[in-house]
Amino acid sequence: MVIKEFLLFISLIFLAQLVIWFQINGQFIWPSFSKNEILLSFVGVPISWMLITATKHGYIAFEGVLWPQRLIAFATGIILFSLFTWVFMGEGITTKTLICLILSITIVLIQVFWR
Repeated sequence: MVIKEFLLFISLIFLAQLVIWFQINGQFIWPSFSKNEILLSFVGVPISWMLITATKHGYIAFEGVLWPQRLIAFATGIILFSLFTWVFMGEGITTKTLICLILSITIVLIQVFWR
């Protein structure tokens, strides 16, 4: 694994997932978000750029293999969604959600450390 590329990949994935959470769930926190759906959809352009760039760095980091980065991006999305929904929406972490979080973390660890 190419560490520098992996760090760029994971940073962009985290940032994109963070922005995505606010883009789609901000409507439940700030009324202005639900009144400006079309405007908010334009945030998809920088999100797409982040994900495309992350994919490029992930492809290099995992030496030409796509599956690890896809699974890590999925698991990262689950982890951040759970945490942000808990912090910003007050939705607790149920046993079912906790098990999913543990599985998501396991997916990331398998993809990063299993050779």
